[in-house]
Amino acid sequence: MNVARMLLFALLGRLKVLLGGARVRADGQPIDWSRVSLDDIGGGLMPTKDFSGRVVLLVNTASRCGFSGQYRGLELLWRRYRDRGVIVLGVPSNDFGGQEPGSNEDIRRFCDTTFDITFPLSGKQVVTGSSAHPLYRWAAAQTGMLGTPSWNFHKLLIGHDGRLIDWFSAVSGTGLNLDRAIDTAIIERR
Repeated sequence: MNVARMLLFALLGRLKVLLGGARVRADGQPIDWSRVSLDDIGGGLMPTKDFSGRVVLLVNTASRCGFSGQYRGLELLWRRYRDRGVIVLGVPSNDFGGQEPGSNEDIRRFCDTTFDITFPLSGKQVVTGSSAHPLYRWAAAQTGMLGTPSWNFHKLLIGHDGRLIDWFSAVSGTGLNLDRAIDTAIIERR
């Protein structure tokens, strides 16, 4: 059922784009990174205030997901763009199919040993519904239902000004469309 929901939302989102509909609100509210409190996977709080003025690719992740191979592509994006002001931020979540059941330590170990992940990872969070982390509730207000995560490895691209630029479903992977969106966000930053 969850896979069918994910595919349906991915299809509806793509159809909306093809028909010229907006994927995010034009009058969207920027996120104030200095007010975002997000646990680091290794303990303590992430230095989210340092994300201000940077382009952020926010991705909910899960180690046991069939899309976990996208960790490799996310790491490549991080290595390619980090010196150009881009943050790839992984947010482990157990919301879909119970595919992230481990502790933060288990998740970190998996990411280190399987994919040699060096981009920032938060502690495990809820990313959907009324119990979602405030960052994901903010994103849902910007995108509406179609832009909220419907499965693991949903990507939200946030501009240097803190406004949500676009979102990419899990099935979109980390390909050319995402690269182009990041490149555009970097150019707009200048």
